[in-house]
Amino acid sequence: MVKEKTSKSGRRHFIGWSLFTGLVAFLGMLLYPVLRFIMPPKLAESSQNTVKAAKVDELSPNSAKTFPFNNKPAILIRLPNGEYRAFSAVCTHLQCTVQYREDFKMIWCACHNAKFDLNGNVSSGPPPSPLEAFDVFTSGEDILVSKKV
Repeated sequence: MVKEKTSKSGRRHFIGWSLFTGLVAFLGMLLYPVLRFIMPPKLAESSQNTVKAAKVDELSPNSAKTFPFNNKPAILIRLPNGEYRAFSAVCTHLQCTVQYREDFKMIWCACHNAKFDLNGNVSSGPPPSPLEAFDVFTSGEDILVSKKV
């Protein structure tokens, strides 16, 4: 009789362990792609200081475009008055990618509902510092963005 109980107990332990392991693997399978999407990969920084972000007629007033700048995303915003501004599109809180909200005229991070004004300063949310600002200038039909000196 004792041998039966240890045999059943051993099977129950094995089944419980198998179910737990399967559940952990399943949750890992679900969470890994989400985390990879939210957090951009770490890439080596390029030494390029100026990039072509857009054409002059590409953005209408009160709109924005995301573009690559030194292996990181950056955002070019055309204000309602026609002026251009550019910032790093990487949130200073958890490095999520920010976007321009035309309806609020603010830069918004979807990860924790953080908001930045059109100068890159934190308006609300958990980011510890403002977005990195870039210089914007035009050269012919091109809008060029460069690091501030």
